[in-house]
Amino acid sequence: MLLANAVVSLWRLYLGPTNADRMLAVEFFTTSTLAIVLLFSAYFTLPALIDIALLFALLAALGTANFVVRHHSSQRKEPNDDG
Repeated sequence: MLLANAVVSLWRLYLGPTNADRMLAVEFFTTSTLAIVLLFSAYFTLPALIDIALLFALLAALGTANFVVRHHSSQRKEPNDDG
């Protein structure tokens, strides 16, 4: 099921149509990948995979914050100080 989620998100990433749709697809893919890595960590009893999953989660959060700052701050209008 998680692999199917990852494939669907990659399909959405390819189709778009906007950058916001693509960013959401990347987040969806990252979430599915994190779940897969955590399941592998539990199945193979490799605690290092938990650290890798935490690193991926941190990078995903930073990527989302970067996207919001770059794409939505340019659309925001500042009020005039003519007062």
